[in-house]
Amino acid sequence: MLNSIAYIFILGCILSYFMKNIKLPALFGMLITGMILGPFALNILDEKILNISAELRRIALIIILARAGFTLDISDLKKVGRPAVLLSFVPASFEIMGMAIFAPLLLKIDLIDALIMGAVVAAVSPAVVVPKMIYLMENGYGKKNSIPQMIMAGASVDDIFVIVLFTSFVSIAKGGNVDVMSFVNIPISIATGIILGYAVGKLYGMFLKKIKMEHTIQTMITLSIAFLLASTEEVQNIVPISGLIAVMALGIGTQNTNFEAAAEISSGFRSLWSGAEILLFVLVGAEVNLGYALKLGPIALVTIILCLMVRMVGVYVSVLGTKLNRGERIFSMLAYTPKATVQAAIGAIPLAMGLKCGPQVLTVAVLAILFTAPFGAFMIDRYKYLLK
Repeated sequence: MLNSIAYIFILGCILSYFMKNIKLPALFGMLITGMILGPFALNILDEKILNISAELRRIALIIILARAGFTLDISDLKKVGRPAVLLSFVPASFEIMGMAIFAPLLLKIDLIDALIMGAVVAAVSPAVVVPKMIYLMENGYGKKNSIPQMIMAGASVDDIFVIVLFTSFVSIAKGGNVDVMSFVNIPISIATGIILGYAVGKLYGMFLKKIKMEHTIQTMITLSIAFLLASTEEVQNIVPISGLIAVMALGIGTQNTNFEAAAEISSGFRSLWSGAEILLFVLVGAEVNLGYALKLGPIALVTIILCLMVRMVGVYVSVLGTKLNRGERIFSMLAYTPKATVQAAIGAIPLAMGLKCGPQVLTVAVLAILFTAPFGAFMIDRYKYLLK
């Protein structure tokens, strides 16, 4: 396993550096690293690391969401409340409807299979979007209308909405019934996640005022608290809680009580993310079966692009009635396109469950990652000037 970790970081860093030099997103190099090292190419990654790939990707996601919470300015977030709420479900709903229209026509699959496919690809990737938005916030882009905060907040919530829809559609495909309570639990889980994370953050901020510790120890304790909050999702049968939302709210609560400590923790998480980012996207790349993807490739890619255009309409609808100018709306539409984390996490589930749409869903999920992750990251970097 040690050799595999060494290969991941060495080749990941080299290809990321190369991609930056040719003006492509660094994460594209990380994805390619995973494809090269993974079981469908050189196959030199230890099976042990592949077996815990999902857990490692989840750790990386927790790190970036925690960092987002320690970076978000709550006063800015209040200013963008309504569009941030709409962005958490409207664009995803539009994209799923687009898939329900185009997939049966182009991919020749049933409506319920198209809905499953739509739910898999509809989630935006916090792992791509959040770091980009943090960079924009730190450099003063979109400050007037708090656009990075709006996009980051929406991107951090819509995954929950999409995963609930995915679970419901899979249940229908298996001949089961849709649990209406799953939909009722969405706002409840978000609210309880915010309350829990914010309360823990307030207490943690007060603790840090009384107990001084080294920055490294402070960062590790904070990460441990974030892990515990994320694990609260395991008690869903008792009370619905969004652990990932709680992780983000932890930082907001700490900021509100102890801004100085929150700034130090944010700096520590910035360093942690440098390594976690490589691990996350290399392991996502390792899931890609290029041979199978190329088999369905062109038609699937056309389907993804058409659905992405429908998604952009959903983003435009979400920001109607705001003070955003034309350039800011265009930027928001482009910034809300990257996909990676959820697609890597659930794309293979229909195949593992034996659903007939499994191979197509996995292929479209993989192509969505390969196309939209670098495309969205590139567009954010290329058109950030629209926010000046």
